[in-house]
Amino acid sequence: MILVNGHPADTVDARDRGLAYGDGVFRTLRTQAGRPLWWRDHYAKLAADCAALMLACPDEAELHTEVCQVAEAGEGVVKIMLTRGAGARGYAPPQDQAAIRIVLSAPLPVYAQAGAPDAITARWCSLRLARQPRLAGIKHLNRLENVLARAEWSDPGIFEGLLCDDRGAVIGGVMSNLLIMKHGELFTPDLAECGVAGVARARLLRAAPRLGIPTHIGRLPPAAILAADEVMICNSVIGVRRVARLDDVTWPPAGWTAALNNALYENLD
Repeated sequence: MILVNGHPADTVDARDRGLAYGDGVFRTLRTQAGRPLWWRDHYAKLAADCAALMLACPDEAELHTEVCQVAEAGEGVVKIMLTRGAGARGYAPPQDQAAIRIVLSAPLPVYAQAGAPDAITARWCSLRLARQPRLAGIKHLNRLENVLARAEWSDPGIFEGLLCDDRGAVIGGVMSNLLIMKHGELFTPDLAECGVAGVARARLLRAAPRLGIPTHIGRLPPAAILAADEVMICNSVIGVRRVARLDDVTWPPAGWTAALNNALYENLD
């Protein structure tokens, strides 16, 4: 089911700035029994991303109602897209224009369903992410870097690709954030200059201190990943997954993935 501004539809204006310029933001969230998981976190991140792009954020109650309306009866995925709407030619954004809301649902992918392997195979991507602090952390609609990175492989055995910035610092996965454990401490890349700051990552950074795990956000070179005791990826659809293989490097389980994944789902609101 697809809603556009609250009404069943599957089209938008051909002049929409989301289509023309990637001028907008989105969120992808998991649903259960027709309700979104971690709604407060997702809406707060959506509002923050809208503010960063000077985009009007929809009313929370209205958007929540639409998410529940399209959600699958069992488990599923809902994507929210907000664009700046239609405009004349040119980059100058229209003033005081309400965002176009697109809310659509999809079944939960097989790789996210119960019983899917918790260990995955990853690879290094050759594409390098450009640094742009003004857009860093934002889940904006221009995802061409991710599209080109994902086009680098077709092997179904490879679940994810890891990306570095143009200075060689590891930023995260094509569709996920990256976490590593070393000597009982949690490390995740600094996303101040590029990358997407996901809700699952934020929740894990909040949950780790409850487990007595110190956390660090900073620059991680590839060598730090290879020297980790456990490497993990996370997002709102798959939760936490252990990277068992990265190209020719393998890691045995160290026990952290299950603990962090359990902490991630302690509170579903």
